[in-house]
Amino acid sequence: MQVKIIPFDSKHAQVFKKLNLNWLKRYFYVEEKDKKLLENCQESIIDIGGYIFLAAAEDTGEIVGCFSLIPFGERTFELGKMAVAPAYQGHRIGQRLLSFAIEFALEKRWDAIVLYSSTKLDTALHVYRKFGFKEVALEKKLPYKRSDIKMMLTLT
Repeated sequence: MQVKIIPFDSKHAQVFKKLNLNWLKRYFYVEEKDKKLLENCQESIIDIGGYIFLAAAEDTGEIVGCFSLIPFGERTFELGKMAVAPAYQGHRIGQRLLSFAIEFALEKRWDAIVLYSSTKLDTALHVYRKFGFKEVALEKKLPYKRSDIKMMLTLT
């Protein structure tokens, strides 16, 4: 399946929320931080210097995947809210989104990308490792209860 990666527009807010709620409810549950980020993604991600990108099917324009990059410190961003619609999983859309995120970060000359995940998500962790992310120590105060692994991709 061919997709093009497009930048967020306010008209995409509901599909961004829906894609993320689908996977959260499938594997975990919706936490307070999820609600904050998804209820008003413009304010909680874009307006603080972050980015949201979406995967649109080239033939129909349907939004089939997404991710965000949220400021995490000076020249480091957190990769989060990455989701692919269930009907489109297995088509390497997540890998295309991740590749785009890394290329974008390199163009911006960021130092690193970090992410939080769960060891329950074997496929996702395999893909992150394939793209060079390495496991790093978790902080004591985690952003999500479901997080039991933190990974980083050093870009410099």
